[in-house]
Amino acid sequence: MAVIGVRRGDGLRVFGVAHVVAAGCLVAGFLIRGTHGLAIVALLGVLEVAVSFDNAIVNATVLARLNRFWQRMFLTVGIVVAAIGMRLLVPLAIVCAGARLGPGSALDLAYRDPARYRDLLLAAQPGISAFGGAFLMMIFLGFVFEEHEQVWIGWVERPLRRLGRIPGIAQVVVLGFALSAAGTVASGHALKVVSGAVAGLMVYLLVDGAGQVIARRADADGASRPRSTVSGRAGLFLFAYLELLDATFSFDSVMGAFSVTLDIALITIGLAIGAAYIRALTVFVVRRGTLEEYRYLEHGAYYAIGMLAVLLMVQVWHDVPDVLTAAVGAGVIIAAVANSLWARRAQQRRDRGAGGPLAEVRDVRRGGDRPAA
Repeated sequence: MAVIGVRRGDGLRVFGVAHVVAAGCLVAGFLIRGTHGLAIVALLGVLEVAVSFDNAIVNATVLARLNRFWQRMFLTVGIVVAAIGMRLLVPLAIVCAGARLGPGSALDLAYRDPARYRDLLLAAQPGISAFGGAFLMMIFLGFVFEEHEQVWIGWVERPLRRLGRIPGIAQVVVLGFALSAAGTVASGHALKVVSGAVAGLMVYLLVDGAGQVIARRADADGASRPRSTVSGRAGLFLFAYLELLDATFSFDSVMGAFSVTLDIALITIGLAIGAAYIRALTVFVVRRGTLEEYRYLEHGAYYAIGMLAVLLMVQVWHDVPDVLTAAVGAGVIIAAVANSLWARRAQQRRDRGAGGPLAEVRDVRRGGDRPAA
């Protein structure tokens, strides 16, 4: 199997960062709670990798557009943002808003009364699920509404592409979900759901609009580069977009971690291990050229986003087990890889048939191989 764009030892360096983070987090877990803390941190790290494996492929579709500098930022600074920002500060901000507490009070509550802290996060979950569902659904629809050289599941993509010609149809879908949810969820959650869905829609439109502006300016300056060499302001923008995407993926992991322990320090440290390995895998996938090697893998990543968006929307009404979410995402990615392998082998068979002895006989009969006079 060909290896594209990866240097000798590159994988070792990429995963070396994750190994260092894991070692530091395991030591921290031991120092905080002894052998019990060490075991909890290790378990949370393994669980985070297991349920977030498909996220690496999804993130790789964006990271592939960044140059090596921003890939290193994603793997180093990004791990700090993921561990401290997305898995500690964002939940704290949600508790601050929901309980009308200051940051210090919310942090004190997380350590003094972790059960109450968890309950406040659970109370905010319908709005968070609506936000994530709306944001990810817009990403999925934005992909399937566009023309692509490759078509994976034609009976799905072709009708959706035709539907995408209707102006504003994606926004109608998301707002339709918000309105239908508002009329069917418990009365105390209706405002949270509508606000979350509208916020997810607005954030997507803001991010997408900013991306189009950056792209137009790059074209106007004659600075357009291949997808893999985006840098400068465009790189910073895509880096921020990746962190937002990670935040959308990560909240379920935070909520699931409370079923293992209520200790917010151990949760943050344990999930940091998983985040480090998922990011290392993302960078490795990009540098190995896996997206180019498997023709339907990018489609699979966006289908996984679409399935996760649907599950988040369903979560507004009913609890969705983390195992189901992980299984659906991983299943879609595996199906995309399997279809890519099948298509590659079918193409190889056609190529061998086109260049084999029978093809030469056909060429001779048509006069294609006759020597020049």
